[in-house]
Amino acid sequence: MSNPVPAAAEELLTSEPLMAHFATCSGGNPHVAPVWYHYDDGVLEVLTTGRKLRNVRENPRVAVSVQKDEGGRARWMVTLRGTATVVEDEDETRAAAGRINPKYGADVDEYAENVLVRVDVGSASYQTY
Repeated sequence: MSNPVPAAAEELLTSEPLMAHFATCSGGNPHVAPVWYHYDDGVLEVLTTGRKLRNVRENPRVAVSVQKDEGGRARWMVTLRGTATVVEDEDETRAAAGRINPKYGADVDEYAENVLVRVDVGSASYQTY
């Protein structure tokens, strides 16, 4: 399957450590929360727990939005939509923590209770301002 994320959007997603807004759904109600992430070649990874994780287990359809602001003004945005998979593997979760946590200034072992969620991106849109 080809990568649905345009190269320009991939460059934005990997340019610097920014927060993503991870949107899940439970019982027909949306839930959006900020998360740290790692993106590579059509796959986005987050480490999470709690309500977001429960929602993904119930409904794997998710959306992710990342936006770069400067002085309160949007410079660019990327929206990804896809299917999430909960990865119940300690080695894969630790490897993901090695990709995600240091990017945001955290130790690999911080937030050890988090579980890896991998999003296979089905569609993407982006805009620069």
